Amino acid sequence: MRPVLEQKINQGCKQLFDVEVNAELTRPEEQFGDYSSNVAMVIAKQLGKNPREVAEALAKFLKDNLSSQLSDVSVAGPGFLNLKLTDKSLLDDLITEPNKSLDNKNIVIEYSDPNPFKVLHVGHLYTTVVGDAIARLFETAGATVHRVNYGGDVGLHVAKTMWSVIKDLGGENPDKLNDIDPNTRVDWLSKCYVEGNNAYETGSEELQEEIKALNKRIYEIHSSDDHSTPLAQIYWTCREWSYEAFDTFYKRLGTSMERYYPESEVASKGLELVKQNIGTVFKESEGAVVFDGESYGLHTRVFINKQGLPTYEAKEVGLTVKKYDDYHYDQSIIITANEQAQYMAVVFKAMEQFMPELTKASRYISHGMVRLAGGTKMSSRKGNIIRANEVIDMTAEASKELVGHEDNATTLGAIKYAFLKARLGGDLIYDSKESVSLEGNSGPYLQYAHARACSILAKAGDQSFSLDKDAKLDEAERSLARKISEYSEVLNKAINEMLPHHVCIYLYELAQVFNRFYEKSRVIGDERQSFRLSLVKSYSEILKSGLNLLNIEAPNKL
Repeated sequence: MRPVLEQKINQGCKQLFDVEVNAELTRPEEQFGDYSSNVAMVIAKQLGKNPREVAEALAKFLKDNLSSQLSDVSVAGPGFLNLKLTDKSLLDDLITEPNKSLDNKNIVIEYSDPNPFKVLHVGHLYTTVVGDAIARLFETAGATVHRVNYGGDVGLHVAKTMWSVIKDLGGENPDKLNDIDPNTRVDWLSKCYVEGNNAYETGSEELQEEIKALNKRIYEIHSSDDHSTPLAQIYWTCREWSYEAFDTFYKRLGTSMERYYPESEVASKGLELVKQNIGTVFKESEGAVVFDGESYGLHTRVFINKQGLPTYEAKEVGLTVKKYDDYHYDQSIIITANEQAQYMAVVFKAMEQFMPELTKASRYISHGMVRLAGGTKMSSRKGNIIRANEVIDMTAEASKELVGHEDNATTLGAIKYAFLKARLGGDLIYDSKESVSLEGNSGPYLQYAHARACSILAKAGDQSFSLDKDAKLDEAERSLARKISEYSEVLNKAINEMLPHHVCIYLYELAQVFNRFYEKSRVIGDERQSFRLSLVKSYSEILKSGLNLLNIEAPNKL
C-alpha cells in the first residue's frame, strides 16, 4: 500500500495546490496510525498557507479517493497527516516482496581481505559477517553478486615472515617444512611474522636492508614464475597453507568466496598504470612516485617506492581494473576497517583523475574495530591479536552452557547477530556471554522465537488453516499484522543504505510484538484458531527470512 498512498498524496498536492511533490511516508507509533507524512508542512511554505489547513484539505482528498483502503485519515500537530489502513488493506500487505531495485545489476563486493602469512583475527571475522550480510541484501534486491577478497601475498609483511621462516628452518631448506605439525602451521606462520616484524623494527640498518632485498626476491618469484628454487618452494608452500586456513575458516562460518585476488596478481597492472600517468597524476619525489593528495585536501602517498616496487596504493589501482576486466561490474563495493579510510580516500582521488568511470562505479564502506569486553586494541605486528577462531571457540563454550550441548547454529547466530545489530561504522565491544543470552536482543533469542512459533504450528498437526483477508482484527492481531507488513520496507531501507542493522532492529521488534500477541491471544483451541495460525505462520516465515538474510540459521527447535 505504501507506493499507492504516496502516489495518491502526490496526486492530491498537484490537483489541489498545483504543486509537484515526491511524498515519502514514515511509520509512526502505532497509536497514531500506520503511516505518517509531513508533506503539508513542506508545501505550505511554498504556498504561503497555514500547514494545518493544507493538511486538512489533503486529508479530505485521501478520504474521498481511498475510502476502501483507509479506515481513518487524521491531522495532528502543526500539520502531520496520519493514515490508518483498513484491516483488509493491512492483510493484503502482510507479506510483500522488497523492491528489485538492483535487478540485472552486476555487483562485486570485496570484503574479509585476509593476508597470507598472517593469522585471521576478529577484524576479519567481523568484516566477513558484515560483507556476507550486505551481499545477501543485494541478492534479495535482484543483483548478481560476486563475493571476492583481496590480500597481500607480496610486500614487506611477507618478507618479514619469510625472513623468520628461513631463520627457523636453518636456511632456505624447503624439506624442513615437513617437520612443521600440520595442526600448528598457521600459528607458526603467525609467530614468524611477529618475530620478523620485531626484528625489522628493532634491528640494524643492515638487517632491514636484508629483509628489503628478500622482499624484492619474492616479487621476482612471481615475475619469473619460479616454482623450483628453494626460496620459491618455501614461499608457495607457506602461501598455500594460508589459503587452506582461509577456506577452513569460511567453511566454519557457513560462507564462501568466489574469488581470492592476491596482490601479486594485480601489482604489475597497478605499476604500469601509475607509470603511464607520471607527470599528469603522479610525480617523482626523492626516488619514489607519489600522488599529491594535499592539492585535494588529503595527504600525499607513495605509489611506487624507491626500490621501484608498487605500494599498496598502486596495487589497489591494479585491483580495480582487474575486477572490472573479470566481471564488468555495474558497481564495486569495498569493505574494510575505518583505519583504512584515509588511505582509500587518497587512492580513490588518484584513480578519479585517470579512470573516472571505474572510480564512480566503486564505493568504499568502512567499519569500526572489535574489542572483547574489557579488552585492548589488537595488533598483529605485536602479536596481541584476538584470533577469529578464538572468538568462535569462546562463544561455543558460552552457547554450550546455555543449551547444554554443542550447537554450531546457536554459536554462529550469536556472533553474527551481535556484530550486525550495531550500526556499521563505529567500534563495538563483543561479549560472548551476552551474545548467547535468551533474555535480550541476541541471535539465540531470535532463533528461540522462531522455534517457539514452529512449536505452535506443530501443535496444530495436519489441520489446514488459511488467512481470511476479510477478517476483522482485534488489537493484538492488528499489531502483529502491522509489524509483519513492515518487512519489505525495512529490507528496502537496509538495501538502499547498505546497513544490515535495520534488519536486526526489525526482527527484534517483531519478536517482541509476537510475544505480546501470544500473551493476549490463545491460538490452539480458540474459535479464531485458523486465522491466528495463519498469522503465526506468516510471522515465522518473516523471522526465518530475515535471519537467513543475516546468514543465521533459523532452527525449528533449540
